[in-house]
Amino acid sequence: MVQTSNKILTLEEFLQLPETKPYCEYIDGKIIPKPMPQGKHSTIQGELCPTINSVVKAQKMGWAFPELRCTFGGRSIVPDVAVFAWDRLPVDENGDIANTFAAAPDWIIEILSPEQSHTKVTRKILHALNHGTQMGWLIDPDERFIAAYPARQQPLPFEEIESVLPVPEFCQGLQLTVGDIFGWLKVTA
Repeated sequence: MVQTSNKILTLEEFLQLPETKPYCEYIDGKIIPKPMPQGKHSTIQGELCPTINSVVKAQKMGWAFPELRCTFGGRSIVPDVAVFAWDRLPVDENGDIANTFAAAPDWIIEILSPEQSHTKVTRKILHALNHGTQMGWLIDPDERFIAAYPARQQPLPFEEIESVLPVPEFCQGLQLTVGDIFGWLKVTA
């Protein structure tokens, strides 16, 4: 439970609060505001979703969502990119995509902002992996470094521009390199 003003909130009460910008997450009984994305973060996030969806959504393998609230394992988080396998997408009674995602994403992608704690973001990825997530990525734009976290394996470091990044099994056919990710940051005349 969390203390805000003089009231203690449970996860259920937190979920009833109106959404704010920046988004807040409920982690270990605390309400934690996410930092507002800056240029590099926004650019990578803005390119990742359509790039992933051009392969996985087009072939009905999965769907990538930016800033989607996911509630599972006693937490409610808003990953920078949450990818769900097609057969795990929550749908409403009309067959439309649901508004509430009460499950861990199959692939969680976090993009480190300058003021974010590397440790706190890593803990969020590890929590998701402990609740069924197949793959996590931590992208550090300033260091030009990507850590991939396959489920039940050691994290894998990537910094060479030609390195092909691992993706979850349901995303076969999607190929991204470190150079692709950080190449999106270049402004060309």
